[in-house]
Parts: sequence; C-alpha cells; structure tokens
Amino acid sequence: MAAEAAVREQAEAVRRLKQDKADPDEIAKEVAKLLEMKAQLGGDEGKHKFVLKTPKGTRDYSPKQMAIRERVFNAIIACFKRHGAEVIDTPVFELKETLTGKYGEDSKLIYDLKDQGGELLSLRYDLTVPFARYLAMNKITNIKRYHIAKVYRRDNPAMTRGRYREFYQCDFDIAGQFDPMIPDAECLKIVHEILSDLQLGDFLVKVNDRRILDGMFAVCGVPDSKFRTICSSVDKLDKVPWEEVRSEMVGEKGLSPEAADRIGEYVQLHGGLDLIERLLQDPKLSQNKLAKEGLGDMKLLFEYLTLFGITGKISFDLSLARGLDYYTGVIFEAVLLQQENDHVEEPVSVGSVAGGGRYDGLVGMFDPKGRKVPCVGVSIGIERIFSILEQRVEASEEKIRTTETQVLVASAQKKLLEERLKLISELWDAGIKAEVLYKKNPKLLNQLQYCEDTGIPLVAIVGEQELKDGVVKLRVVATREEVNIRREDLVEEIRMRTSQP
Repeated sequence: MAAEAAVREQAEAVRRLKQDKADPDEIAKEVAKLLEMKAQLGGDEGKHKFVLKTPKGTRDYSPKQMAIRERVFNAIIACFKRHGAEVIDTPVFELKETLTGKYGEDSKLIYDLKDQGGELLSLRYDLTVPFARYLAMNKITNIKRYHIAKVYRRDNPAMTRGRYREFYQCDFDIAGQFDPMIPDAECLKIVHEILSDLQLGDFLVKVNDRRILDGMFAVCGVPDSKFRTICSSVDKLDKVPWEEVRSEMVGEKGLSPEAADRIGEYVQLHGGLDLIERLLQDPKLSQNKLAKEGLGDMKLLFEYLTLFGITGKISFDLSLARGLDYYTGVIFEAVLLQQENDHVEEPVSVGSVAGGGRYDGLVGMFDPKGRKVPCVGVSIGIERIFSILEQRVEASEEKIRTTETQVLVASAQKKLLEERLKLISELWDAGIKAEVLYKKNPKLLNQLQYCEDTGIPLVAIVGEQELKDGVVKLRVVATREEVNIRREDLVEEIRMRTSQP
C-alpha cells in the first residue's frame, strides 16, 4: 500500500509542475520517475489489474455489427463508383501545422500527438484538409475522389447517438475548375441516392451558401471580425430556439441587439425557388454583391436539382451555417426526420447524417504559390446511420449472417477426414467459399446443426458410397432436399445455387 501511496504522491507532483508551467526538462524527469514507480508497482505479483474497457468515445464491433456496417459501406461505395470517383488514402496523422487554423472554433477538438521524432503531429480531424494537402503536394488540379477512413475528435462522446472520438467518414469530392453548380448539384444527388438506398426513413437536405450568410451579416450590421463567431451561433439553430441563439450573440459575443434582431428576420426563413426569387428582390440583400452572387448560384443549383428530380427533399434554409472555416460557397446538411405523430405539422429532425459544401480556398492555403483549386464535397455520417440500422435490426430480430460461406464439406461416416480435406481444397481452389469442421470424425447431425446456426445454405456430403460412385451428395439446408451431383459438376452446381438473383 505504501508503494501505491508513493505513486499517487508522485503523480500529484507531476500535475502541480504542469499546472505551474514548470521547466519542460524538470517535468520530463518527474514523469520518467513516475513511470518507473508504476512499472515496479505493476511487477508485484497479482497487484496489477487490467481495466478491460475501450478508451472513452471508442467501441469494438462484433461480427454481427460488422456485417451491418459492411452492407452500408458497400451501398455507399457503389454510389461513389457509379458517379465515376477514384479512391485515395492518406496517413492517419498529419503535421500539426497542416491542420491548424482550418476548423474555426472546433480546432480545440484536434488530438495532438507527443513529439516522438522531431515532428509535431496531430491525428486527422476530417478527410477534407488531408485531401487539400494531397492536391497541393501533388499539383493535382482535377480529380473526383472518394475516401473512407477513420478520423479523430477530442469531443464529448454521445455514443447512443452515434457520436464518437474515433469514427469513420465517407467522403466524395470533386476538385477542378468547372461551370457553376454542376458538381455541387451532383453532390446533392449523391446524398439523395445514398439516403434513399439505405431506407433510413424520411430525410431533408438543407442548403445555404456562405456568401449569402456573409452578405446577410453585412447588411444586418455585423462587424467583419465577428462573422465567423456569429456564424457558429447561427449553426446551433437546428438544436436550440432562436431566443437562446440571440442571447448568445448579444450576451456572449457582444453583438448589438438591433443586429441580432435583423439576423433573426432572415435565419428563420426556409423554402425553395420562390424564396430565392423573393430574396433576389430584397431591398437590402440585393444591394450586397456577395449575397447577390450566392443567390444567383442558388437559383441555378435549384434548376439543376429540378432536372435531377430531387427538389422535394431539398430546402433552402438561411439558418444553415456549418461551423467549419474553410467553406466558401454552397453548404448543405442532410437530416433524418421523425414524424412524432399525425398531429404534428413540422417533422422533427433526429440529427445530421451527411454534410458538405464548396471550399475553393483550402488547396490554395497549402500551395506555395497560392494556386487555387476549386472543390466541392460531401461527407456521409456513417456512425449515425449505423446506429439507426443497428437499432432497427435489434428491434426486428432479423438474423444477420456474419460469414459468406456457401457450403460446408461434411462426412456421413467416420474415417473420411482425408476425403473432406481433398474436396474442400478443390472447392477453395475454384473460388468457392467453404468450411469444414475441425474434427476427425464429427457426427453428421452436428455438422448440419452448424449450418443451421451460421446460415450456411448448402452441405456437400462425402460418404463411402458416394466416393465409389464418383458423386457428392449436395443438401439444401433450408428444404433438406438432397441430390447426387457428379464430382466434376459440383463447383458449377454450388455457384448456380448460391448466385444472387
């Protein structure tokens, strides 16, 4: 117990030194001493007990959960490929300076790594900034790419709602100089396709433009220096009522009550082409160059979305701000809607499942000559989608297969292990997904039960008589129907019976 008390004292000493911002060498010396004491304590027999848990904000995925997840990934990748995207990958950590200053108020959520070799590094916060770095580094000015990988945020996790510290993002981006709004419209079409395909329920894609927001702030009397901070307040409107947002703007961020009230008149508007037309005639907004540009492009965007036939799910929403600093034009966010009951006029949002926008300046921030590469992209919120599907599967008690095995190679009598191994080897070499039980003489009943439990559809049974006749007995697990198939025809028969309709 004395040793444990000493470790606690040393830990407290280290904490105080850090708090007092003591000399880094002194802190390092004391930390080393603490680690040595902990190591000695751990060495005592039976003293050290492992805490069996995943780190805060992370989770393990069981085979069943991974099967659901793979299904979702496959649907998303199929959509990205349908739209002609190539795939890239980038390191899980970047130089700290690459990520610094790109995320506005969210920068405090970046995970910094301890310097272990002369470079200050941070775990990537999203896939967009690494993509911009990749374009600038490789002097690429034109690419349509997707990237699916884990990102890291030192956020307060809310794991029941699919909010983690380590999670996947599925990004699709179009980089290059193109005519206005054509790539932007395709990104929205992709969101529509994926959310429709996954059958998550009713959804709405909110669209706005950073230029309309900035123009609106200007005509409402917001000082330039407060644009970004007021933007992050407006972004909370989907979660909290206008009164709270207004008091944050005025009380915490020092905006005049008059300016806040003027903003309130605009940010509570949402609609479609009719609203865009109305705002183009707005005496104040139409005088602002930025807002006029943004509204002109928004009108064009809605014309393309009409051609794609998806405007029923799209809403031009002036409260949408998206907090990230790098957006320069169109921004959008898809939310799932939950109809509380028949009497509710407005459906209730249950959270964002996709978001994105145009970021024309980001690549230029990395390019030594400041060359700009216009980009627009979308990120699918896979974790929230996954949480919803997982809950749905639990509720329906649907049986999920966690393997893709097509056939179990079984034997009807004893002493046929060699024959089973010969046959399964033939099947594997022909590309058939097959399993065998790891027992010399398993009972036939146990082998059939294994198929029932795991959902394997077929059993290839070898027996003494079948070997003499040069056939294999193929059993359909669901119907218990059995047919003798010539050994040379077995691969073809299994393929035919297990091919997807």
